[in-house]
Amino acid sequence: MTTSPPPFRDPGLPFGTRVDDLLARLTPDERIAMLHQFAPAVERLGIGPFRTGQEALHGVAWMGPATVFPQAVGLGASWNEDLVRRVGEAVGTEARAMRSRDDRVGLNVWAPTVNLLRHPLWGRGEEGYSEDPALTTAIAVAYTRGLRGDHPVYWRTAPVLKHWLAHNNETRRDTSSSSVRPRVLHEYDLRAFRGAVEAGAVAGVMPAYNLVNGRPNHLSPQLSEHLRTWTDEELLVCSDAGAPTNLVASEKYFDTHEEATAAALRAGVDSFTDHGTDASVVTGRIRRALEQGLLTGADIDTAVRRHLLVRFRLGEFDPGLDPYAGTTLRDFDTAGHRALAREAAEQAIVLLKNDGMLPLAEGTRIAVVGLLADECKTDWYSGTLIRRSSPLDGLRERFGAAHVTFAEGADRVRLKCGAGWLQVPGAPADGGAPAGERPAEEGALDPALLAGRTDLPPLTAGPEPTELALIDWGGGAWTLRAPDGRYLSVAEDGFVRASADQPGGWVVQETFAPEHHDDAGGHLLRHTGTGGYVSVTADGVRIAEKGEVFTVEFLERGEEAVTRAAATADAVVVVAGNDPHINGRETEDRTTLALPPHQERLWRAARAANPRTALALVSAYPYAVADAHAELPALLWSAHGGQAAGTALARVLAGDVSPAGRLPQTWYAADTDLPDLFDYDIIGSRQTYLYFEGSPLYPFGHGLGYSAFAYEDLTAERDAHDADLLRVSLTVTNTGPVDAGEVVQLYTRAVDPPVLRPSRQLAAHRRVHLAAGAARRLEFRLPLSELGFWDVAHARWTVAPGTYELLAGASSADIRLTASVRAEGDPHAARPVREAGLEAVSYDEQRGTEIVDRTRTSGDAVTPADGAAGGQLVFRNCDFGEGGVRSVTVEASGGGSVELTRGATATTVAVTPAGGPYDYATRTAPFTASGVHDLVVRLRGSVRLARLTFPSAPNPRNTTR
Repeated sequence: MTTSPPPFRDPGLPFGTRVDDLLARLTPDERIAMLHQFAPAVERLGIGPFRTGQEALHGVAWMGPATVFPQAVGLGASWNEDLVRRVGEAVGTEARAMRSRDDRVGLNVWAPTVNLLRHPLWGRGEEGYSEDPALTTAIAVAYTRGLRGDHPVYWRTAPVLKHWLAHNNETRRDTSSSSVRPRVLHEYDLRAFRGAVEAGAVAGVMPAYNLVNGRPNHLSPQLSEHLRTWTDEELLVCSDAGAPTNLVASEKYFDTHEEATAAALRAGVDSFTDHGTDASVVTGRIRRALEQGLLTGADIDTAVRRHLLVRFRLGEFDPGLDPYAGTTLRDFDTAGHRALAREAAEQAIVLLKNDGMLPLAEGTRIAVVGLLADECKTDWYSGTLIRRSSPLDGLRERFGAAHVTFAEGADRVRLKCGAGWLQVPGAPADGGAPAGERPAEEGALDPALLAGRTDLPPLTAGPEPTELALIDWGGGAWTLRAPDGRYLSVAEDGFVRASADQPGGWVVQETFAPEHHDDAGGHLLRHTGTGGYVSVTADGVRIAEKGEVFTVEFLERGEEAVTRAAATADAVVVVAGNDPHINGRETEDRTTLALPPHQERLWRAARAANPRTALALVSAYPYAVADAHAELPALLWSAHGGQAAGTALARVLAGDVSPAGRLPQTWYAADTDLPDLFDYDIIGSRQTYLYFEGSPLYPFGHGLGYSAFAYEDLTAERDAHDADLLRVSLTVTNTGPVDAGEVVQLYTRAVDPPVLRPSRQLAAHRRVHLAAGAARRLEFRLPLSELGFWDVAHARWTVAPGTYELLAGASSADIRLTASVRAEGDPHAARPVREAGLEAVSYDEQRGTEIVDRTRTSGDAVTPADGAAGGQLVFRNCDFGEGGVRSVTVEASGGGSVELTRGATATTVAVTPAGGPYDYATRTAPFTASGVHDLVVRLRGSVRLARLTFPSAPNPRNTTR
């Protein structure tokens, strides 16, 4: 007699039915166990373990060798959705292939990052695509579709978008709050997530560490109010690592972990990434929350259902039907993936300036110099390089080694202290521990846990000095490299060894900060990773509380070597930029846009020796290089381009490829152009190309090539079958001498808007490749709703009637054609304050305020950023009615005052504390107004204003209810 399989094993049933059947078979403890990142097997049902979270930002990361594509910001610079979709397919395929040999590789991939690149000093700018929501959406949709695959039922991988919401600072990232007004929320931050979710290729999102409007993102009401309304599919919300514990530990938002865990689960967090592989802490908290009545079984079932649905989509329960189940190592590191890595690196290169120096002719004698000239850098979210191409490698391969000279430009130094010269002992004859036994070379679920090498002897001090290569990365970050190419590093035992192939790790152990000690030029060397100082002991050089005083003897400055190389070359390529693990990365924001002084000296030395000098910036973020732009004939930029970066750069320099990358974010001219890092109000502080009123060094969308393009015949008309759709067309022609790519950009602008709108806003784009002399007619379909804005007066998305310009061009500042359309609709109405009152957060303008949480679960209030100085809110066009109002009721907590001013009429309402910050009370005071007026509200003290209402009946007494 045969037994029929349970319904959850029946592929003929809908996933929802199968999930419900499986859920019903799980015990309460088994259900709770699935809420941790590392869900254990349920052997009695034949269900294996499952892990949420596999990093895959620009290749499979943390699991050993994999194809490494350009950083995400480089993919954004391609402006090419087709390319990025193919990259996503390759990454998803390699995840499947790697899993075929190592089941630790997960298929729930935590990528892409769609946080907008609002501020160029954000340390994690390398992870995002653009400062613009439309471009970010287009690239994110392409990447997630590639990761997901095109099968209608089963998914290649299950992408999770990071990091919900308004997250652009690493400084105090787990305790700082982003103050996000409704217009910025709806017009900017939410848009980056919405498009990808609506496209149907997203399995979930990950909340960010920070708070938004005073409330931790892991409790975000926007998860239910917005995210889950954008799709009919269930979405899995995975916490960021350690964030659930932060709710109590660093944020102190709750007193107990049981309260915090329950609140996060009820808010919509389904999978808890906390305490590494030890699930017992999280599951214990959930059990106790159940016992305390903070959670119900239904709350847990909702999260488990979402978890299981992802696994069904990934084909776990239908291996015979899963079209991706047959992926093996033959699909890993393929010739196609290698070619795609090179193509992506080529398309990510942006030519910033070219006064005729490029491309370089055959036979050109080239000096390639700079700290990154022979580097192929990876970042925190890279896989291990299988192959490597530095700019030096690429130029030698393309132009011939005999035509290429090299000078790194590191300073050659010796360090001396009271105990003698710093010495690097010879490595053991066998090179130390066998390669396979070195922890840093093993694939790891968490590379932050990898320890430094201890199998090599530590440094000593003695009579014979070792010459070291010193690189000053700026901001007090030195690296020191031994003659054998290894960097000085510190392992867990505290000794300093020449042991690291590259700086890296969660806590970088290879950087040292010089601290001035005396007028004789002595310095203490503070180890950045531990905070201790380099000292000499009988057992060797180690890190201690007190350090030796070192003098630095410079044998040769880097610019001297650069000058020698540049002087004998026909052309010089200076390769400058950043190490992605130093001065700007996860956990560390930058402090300046300036190129580090060491690298500034190098390009200036090259320019002085040879005026035919090009600066190639290879970096995770923009720099302010106004002097280089003024003095050098050519500049280029690329994000760290992955395994084929050097080959790609050489092909662009040689003219084999005409560059067509475009800047995905504004390059500002100076630090003085920037707002405060914590100011998220892009409208009020005029941030990004959307609102910036200054002159950038390079505008959003900028990029040059080796050809020229003409734009002609721009038309815009309503679609014949859909009146809410605009059909915009133009012809672009390659008028230059070479085949080349062009990125055609379409912007919109409201001509006479009722509120402040962007000076121009990207609506669509298309990257095309045209033969010399060829032309193509392009058509864009633009929903009229894209012309709209969030109307704070009525809490709705609206398109104001009026004229709108459609601007077509090669960048946001290089507009070639303009057409106009008119949108019809209801005029922008005044605020119906007598009937609806005023939510404090719905202001039009503000000064000196911040938005805070009205309650722990939902709602916003406004408070002065500085209670003593106070803050101000402005509400435009408030309609108090023909009959007018005679009083105002203030709903607020805290203590201080609320002053309302209408013209010459002012009323001050005193607010006395009624308890804690969430204990709101109402106070009514006389206030007379009629007709339509602007209302100014001034806040002082610790008052948290939630709402104003204006009863129509007179109420002269000031009362508290």
